[in-house]
Amino acid sequence: MIADKTRHRLGTMYLRDQWYVAALSLELEQRPFSRQILGEHVALFRSASGQVVALADQCAHRGYPLSLGTVVGEVLVCGYHGFTYDCAGTCVAVPGQDRIPSKADVRSYRVVEQGLWVWIWMGRGAPDYNKLPETPWLIESDEWSSVSGVAKIEAPFHLLVDNLLDLSHETYLHNGSIGTPEVATTPLEVEVDEENRVVRVFRHMNEVECPPFYSRTTGLEGKVDRWQDIDYFPPGYYLLHARLAPVGQPPLPDGSDDHGFHMKILYGLTPSTETSVYDFWALSRDFCVGDDEIDRFLEKMQAGVVLEDVDALTILQRRGEGTFEVNEVSIKIDRGGLAARRMLMAMYDEAAVQA
Repeated sequence: MIADKTRHRLGTMYLRDQWYVAALSLELEQRPFSRQILGEHVALFRSASGQVVALADQCAHRGYPLSLGTVVGEVLVCGYHGFTYDCAGTCVAVPGQDRIPSKADVRSYRVVEQGLWVWIWMGRGAPDYNKLPETPWLIESDEWSSVSGVAKIEAPFHLLVDNLLDLSHETYLHNGSIGTPEVATTPLEVEVDEENRVVRVFRHMNEVECPPFYSRTTGLEGKVDRWQDIDYFPPGYYLLHARLAPVGQPPLPDGSDDHGFHMKILYGLTPSTETSVYDFWALSRDFCVGDDEIDRFLEKMQAGVVLEDVDALTILQRRGEGTFEVNEVSIKIDRGGLAARRMLMAMYDEAAVQA
């Protein structure tokens, strides 16, 4: 059971010197839109040349949202009084005068586009590119096919962490798509790499039913060997190595087997406010590459799975806001989530000292 004050800290603190997913690449166009990330309003858009830009969503003049402005070539024109900003947030023109006020610039956020996702550095100082997750599966290639999406959940960030680190809920919450009884009953193993700040959770299921999510895409039916290996890199990146193979031919840990089917299921966990979080997701597979029908099926199925998580976490949040006390009883399946909580708390403490 987690102490009340610890739970409160997990829901009210932000780790800013980190990379978070800000948007899907397909969301970015020459019409700006606003997204609240770690409590900050950010205007996101592409310039005419295709550059991805993230600026503070507030004009320096009267605070009007820049996301309501217009992209003209390589600049963004405020939709209220016409203050004009380049891609670095520098004010380059104001109406009615040649002199530009010295304090007219707005903050520019460093962003990196990696295939289907756009990452943003939320720290105040120079970005640490060593912390930028590597997601080679999301970059177009002949070896992997990928789909992606995003959902906003009206629940705190830490509830989504708990959800993703304990996949036993698949048996019950997702029993029509990815859940089978064995997900809940199979013991798991947990490894904590404090030095590299990774929490790993392993669940290897042998001779289990192949759920519809995989039978429709792999052609496997009946019993299969199914592995779920999680790598969670706090705070905002989660990678599930999902592997399936015929019974008696277990998938190899390095994914080099020809008889196995491999899928990378990625999540970008991006806090929006203290009580809401963006759930960016992507699925990459090394089978049926280039099959549009499989793409659409997986996209629809995964969106449905995520929506079930959204509903569950929203219910938990509403209950937590009630007048009655909510107590937690943790069991063996919670070891991964509890390890993640401890690692996050250590990161919060370290950030507080540095501040």
